[in-house]
Amino acid sequence: MSSTLVTPAAVQAHRDPNVRRWLTAYTCSMLGDSVYYLALSWAAVRAGSAAQAGLVMSASALPRAVLMLGGGVIADRLGPRRVVIGSDALRCAAVLAVAALLYLTSPGLWPLALLALVFGTVDAVFVPAVGALPARITGKDQLARVQGMRGLAIRFASVVGAPLGGLGVAVGGACAAFALAGALIAVSVPLLLSVRIRELPGERADGPRATARADLSAGLRYIRGHRVLAPLMLAIALGDLGFVGPLNVGLTLLADHRGWGASGMGWVLAGFGVGAGAASLLLTLRGRLPRAGLVAGVTIVVGSLAIGALAYAPGLWAAVGIALLVGLLTGLSGAMCGALLQTQADPAYLGRVTAVSSLISLGFTPLSMPLAAAAIGTWGLGPVYLVSASVCALGGVVALVVPALRRAELPA
Repeated sequence: MSSTLVTPAAVQAHRDPNVRRWLTAYTCSMLGDSVYYLALSWAAVRAGSAAQAGLVMSASALPRAVLMLGGGVIADRLGPRRVVIGSDALRCAAVLAVAALLYLTSPGLWPLALLALVFGTVDAVFVPAVGALPARITGKDQLARVQGMRGLAIRFASVVGAPLGGLGVAVGGACAAFALAGALIAVSVPLLLSVRIRELPGERADGPRATARADLSAGLRYIRGHRVLAPLMLAIALGDLGFVGPLNVGLTLLADHRGWGASGMGWVLAGFGVGAGAASLLLTLRGRLPRAGLVAGVTIVVGSLAIGALAYAPGLWAAVGIALLVGLLTGLSGAMCGALLQTQADPAYLGRVTAVSSLISLGFTPLSMPLAAAAIGTWGLGPVYLVSASVCALGGVVALVVPALRRAELPA
């Protein structure tokens, strides 16, 4: 039996025990994910060739991208809390099953590939539900603060998860690392069961008899016709498209070209992480920034200038400073965009709105990485960084020139 939060949160989100339980559950789940990916890559490399390991690692991408929109429909139909609990339980069971299999035998690559497929399929439902859940556990005026808290959890998991996974591998190989990942994900389930939720007005706007296909079509029509959400999705798509390539494959090639090596690239990534973490901490403590649409547009534009400047940094420490600025600005713009998605969307469509934005970020924009690598090989680092920065800046321009988005505010 689920517990229900009858009234909106009367306290700030970071002081609310209910939100803290959700945050702890989310952090454990993200930590488990980080340990899982390290364990999967280690086990795949040990069981097959580098090319086979690459295929295993990418096996989750296709089902996640193909099924993401359907996952949004499921989150809206069943409720995000129920979907998140079921997703974590299924992921935990799958990881522990592979850990047991590795302990008992040496099965090769097939269970690893199957596990990756299961994770990708479950992620297609889990990601939209996670995005739709905060609106059910706190008031609209606290959603920007929750976005900051969620950002801190992601940064913490990325920093701590890899060493934890490495420790698991060192102690007991991939089997122990998978068991650790499963245990961390398992912790989230009882915590989520204790989280109180509240019904949102208009949560069943589509009607109980609508088919899943009709729900999906209704969600896409809703986004397309919305004065804020439609341009916001375009701004997110352009911003991510111009950001992902330079800050992933582009950074690797830049570090190699400049002779910074792996340690130098690590310092640049650390600068980015510190900046993004600072943005999340600012929102966690402050809770709300006025003129959210304007802030999102300005930070995307200025952040794109910093992205372009990264290729022309005179030295490693200048690059670290620029990366810190990129992290701060993109962290702020990302949190503002996320909070606007949550507060502008009708509650009945939150899962589908989150699914579309997640599909843009997790499904489409990673395609820019091989394109960026090929373009850098043809035209060099500088021109490609400038083009990517221009594409990213277009996202900010959209936010600034569309009046409804530029004037969008978060609830006070």
